[in-house]
Amino acid sequence: MKRWLILPLSLLALAACSGKPPTPKAEAAPAPRVATPFDDLKKQEQKAKDVQKVVDKQADEQRKQIDAAEQ
Repeated sequence: MKRWLILPLSLLALAACSGKPPTPKAEAAPAPRVATPFDDLKKQEQKAKDVQKVVDKQADEQRKQIDAAEQ
């Protein structure tokens, strides 16, 4: 074993056997949200989904009206 590894490894072993219980860490507040390049794409995608829902709803209502008029 290389001699230069003996000191760091022995310090690591001593630190691991110190006998101190680990201190409980308070839950850290979540990190603030960082803007990403995909944020605008996600907004556009959600807007497109919302528009599609409106179009589907209108098409369903129109279909019902046509069915009611045919009877």
